[in-house]
This record gives sequence, C-alpha cells and structure tokens, in this order.
Amino acid sequence: MKVEYWTIASCGVFFVLITPIYWLLSEDWTGTTALVMTFLLCALLGFYLYVVAKQIDDRPEDRSDGEIAEGAGEQGFFPPYSWWPLFCAMTLGTMVLGVVIGWWLFIIGMTFGTAAMLGWIFEYYRGVHAH
Repeated sequence: MKVEYWTIASCGVFFVLITPIYWLLSEDWTGTTALVMTFLLCALLGFYLYVVAKQIDDRPEDRSDGEIAEGAGEQGFFPPYSWWPLFCAMTLGTMVLGVVIGWWLFIIGMTFGTAAMLGWIFEYYRGVHAH
C-alpha cells in the first residue's frame, strides 16, 4: 500500500502546484475548479490508502525481498452477487424523475430507496450469505 499511497500523494502535490499556475495563465473558473476537485480527490484517496497501509502488515509486494509464493492463499472477502444495487439505482432514478415530474414521486422514490439501501447494507446479516 505504500507504493500506491506515494503515487496518489505525488499526483496530489502536482495538482496543488499546477492549479495556481493554471489560474494565473488562463483565469478560467471551470478548469481551476476541476483541478481543485482533482486535488481533493487525490487527497481523499491518499488519506484512505495511508490509513489502510498503517493497518495492514507489510505485503510481499511492499518488500524488496518478497517472494511470489508469499502472496498465495486467500486475499480477503469478496461479496457474491447482489440484487440490491439494481434496486438502489432504480429508486435513485425514480427520485431524479420525481424532481422533474413532481415531489410526490420523489417521496415515493425516497421511501423505496431507504428500504433498498437498508437491504443492501444488511444483506450479510440474514439469508444465504449471512456470516
């Protein structure tokens, strides 16, 4: 994780240095805002990778003497299929359509969206994939 962290952090430093130069040369609000948001994205991702790197022991790919065989075995938990993202996307579409058509449709979409989101969050607490 340390290599990933330094890569993203160096991209963030690049965008911090480039943004004022871009603003001074172009005075373009759109591009400057995009560069600031790109820096914020790099900062968020870099912070996440930094925190995760502190929690995980050294991986074989982080060490110069690491062997390929050391990385064999189970790499973590990967969730199986789920229908809940489809339902969440449909209710989000209903909510967006509700802003256009009428607030009554937005409220209906929000009600079903809350149920779909709770189903997605708690799907591993009951049913086939419960732990």
